[in-house]
Amino acid sequence: MSAGLFALLDDVAVLARLAAASIDDVGAAAGRASVKAAGVVVDDTAVTPQYVHGVAAQRELPIIRKIAVGSLRNKLLFILPAALLLSQFLPWLLTPILMLGGTYLCFEGAEKIWEKLSGHEEHEELATEISPEAEKSMVSGAIRTDFILSAEIMVISLNEVADESFLPRAIILVLVAFGITVLVYGVVGLIVKMDDIGLHLSQRKSAGTKKIGRALVAGMPRLLTVISVVGTVAMLWVGGHILLAGTDDLGWHGLYDVVHHLEEGAHDALPAIGAVVGWLTNTAASAVIGLVVGAVVVAIMHVLPFGPGHGKASADEGHDESHDDAEAENGPSAAPPAG
Repeated sequence: MSAGLFALLDDVAVLARLAAASIDDVGAAAGRASVKAAGVVVDDTAVTPQYVHGVAAQRELPIIRKIAVGSLRNKLLFILPAALLLSQFLPWLLTPILMLGGTYLCFEGAEKIWEKLSGHEEHEELATEISPEAEKSMVSGAIRTDFILSAEIMVISLNEVADESFLPRAIILVLVAFGITVLVYGVVGLIVKMDDIGLHLSQRKSAGTKKIGRALVAGMPRLLTVISVVGTVAMLWVGGHILLAGTDDLGWHGLYDVVHHLEEGAHDALPAIGAVVGWLTNTAASAVIGLVVGAVVVAIMHVLPFGPGHGKASADEGHDESHDDAEAENGPSAAPPAG
């Protein structure tokens, strides 16, 4: 009896060691997958603060929390199951789906530039004037953009653990989803609250602390503006890179080979900092590709006669013109008679 008990305990110990090793392997794989997705994480962190630029201080963290919850919901309820099922049964569909998402990112970035250059940029509402409907629309827009970046993060992570069996793959991706969401939106929350931190520091007794606090308060509006610009560039960069890598995966190697050749040339020209210069070259080329593709989609949506945005703009202009014509013909509306 005692021999059987000791044998059972020994088996349990062996299983425990195997489970611990498996957990270590899963943790290490999740770490590797997260590192591979780090570039997109930076983009996600740069894109998000623009959605709370100009918003009342008391609404910043609640809005970021809503976006973070939406981001986690995107990853766990939509992207993760779809990515796992597609990788298991239809792996060839992942690249075209990612390319559609990349095209949407290119459109978002190019549209922001077009609005700025054409004067159609939406004016920011004052913090006290943002209605619940406007806030809901803002959060929805942020979550839609996050969906594409989250999909890219999850697919990059999935590619890193493609050799794992189904269950470890799912566990690793869940860990990546939670870890990256906490990291991204924790950093975003810190960025947007730095001015409040600066205000608190500026009220301390120490002269040095006050100086740091005033510098934070003065610098944060400029930093948020810079981050907004970086977010636009990041959408073009990530979208362009998705399209560049996707065309290569689909067998259209020409454009990818050109960019890769430029990257290698830049790397060899400056060997001391070759890795950095090569990365910058690839990034710049991806951003240019993203801008070109995005500009085409913007033209279709807003400029060309058959675009849906053009039709709306024409209707608005026609309404204004008919209103002006009516005033010219009948004169301005008469004021009501004095009582």
